[in-house]
Amino acid sequence: MPDLAIIGAGELGGAIAHAAARRHAAGSIRLVDETGRVAEGKALDIAQAAPVEGFAATLSGSTDLSSAAGASIVVLADRAGGGDFQGEEGLALLRRAAGLNPRALLICAGALQRDLIARGVAELHLARERLFGTAPEAMRAAARALVALELDVSPRDVALSVVGVPPSQLIVGWEEATVNGFALTRLLGEPARRRLSARLPALWPPGPHALAHAACKAIESATGRSRQLATCFVAPEGAAIHRTKTAALPVRLGPSGIEAVVLPSLSVAEQVALDNAVML
Repeated sequence: MPDLAIIGAGELGGAIAHAAARRHAAGSIRLVDETGRVAEGKALDIAQAAPVEGFAATLSGSTDLSSAAGASIVVLADRAGGGDFQGEEGLALLRRAAGLNPRALLICAGALQRDLIARGVAELHLARERLFGTAPEAMRAAARALVALELDVSPRDVALSVVGVPPSQLIVGWEEATVNGFALTRLLGEPARRRLSARLPALWPPGPHALAHAACKAIESATGRSRQLATCFVAPEGAAIHRTKTAALPVRLGPSGIEAVVLPSLSVAEQVALDNAVML
């Protein structure tokens, strides 16, 4: 199992550590936060739940970022008592984390870190395959839940994709969506689909537990515990890096990060909306 380092012991960082331990997604989990002994305390609290919840991951906390060295996966979360790492502070942390872990996957788990991913690729020259964000997967789960409520089914029965730039330019791939194997467009009329799409922006940003679940799903996919696609913030590449935005796209993950972007089949209107969403 991978060695996981989580930078930031705020509500999101703690939720990711607990979820990763509970889901056996990592063998060793290190919480790092420069704020007092918060990381150490949260790691101890989670470790004490091991006998009850039945996990065997080793948890530790530290105020020193160098303690994250050697991790195979590094997650940038939120500071204790604050919000997501963003801007210059987030970029500096990303630079240090990448230097300490030159081969690690770098996951931005916060909902407000899309620009940080773009800057990491454009300014720090990190590979887009290695640096990505997992918050859009939480929005895909929210879209599935909305459809399930509308049709009175379980969210497990709903399969759909979301792409674009949240919150206002998030596009649901209705044409390819299914419910229990049936085309969703046969079960929901156009007015209902438009109404559900209009509700999605109000659900952004997702809460810390939804974001933690999304991050853990990506970790499981990257480490081979799952082969499900994950919807992630993906930076543009090559000549497009200065012409297009970092956007939410379904991807296949592996040990080296993003192996492939797997776009759903979109209607003409959905494809135009996606093209408009990603253009600078």
